[in-house]
Amino acid sequence: MAAGHLDALVDALRRLPGVGVKSAQRMAFHLLQHDRAGAQQLARALEEAVAHVRHCSRCHTFTDDEVCAICRDASRDARLLCVVESPADQAALERTGSYRGCYYVLMGRISPLDGLGASALGVPGLIGRATDGLVEEVIVATSFTAEGEATAHVLAETLRPRGLKVTRLARGVPAGSELEYVDLSTIAHALVDRR
Repeated sequence: MAAGHLDALVDALRRLPGVGVKSAQRMAFHLLQHDRAGAQQLARALEEAVAHVRHCSRCHTFTDDEVCAICRDASRDARLLCVVESPADQAALERTGSYRGCYYVLMGRISPLDGLGASALGVPGLIGRATDGLVEEVIVATSFTAEGEATAHVLAETLRPRGLKVTRLARGVPAGSELEYVDLSTIAHALVDRR
């Protein structure tokens, strides 16, 4: 019976992104052998998060409340709306400390191969948020993958006719990198987007 429980724990840990069988086993063995209190804390935290975390009614990110702390912050610039793919992307932008506008979190990106179109991403909710009379500029901060680019294109085509200024994050050569080691696509985009 114990082997069944261990296998179930390993299978559960494998659901995490980037975690294979060996990593899941290593985590399971560590928790059971060295940190049973940590395992119980993790189980309680997961249970509580699943029960209480929901989507913000304004920006669609994760929150415990009806409206998240960023949306409630009156010091944010309501004229700027940054559209990101995930709460992780939102957190990365927040860590920079350089953006003080509002957000809309898509919770994904257009991916025809996975059957995800614009309606699956909550684009109607984004349109409602972007046309609230306060937003003047929508900054599309989707990833620079084929799916992210397709998402950015669809969003721009949907929002521009509504009188909104739609901009895209710049891309280019990372600071501190040597040009000879940067991939060709990044160099090409840096040349096109030069200033």
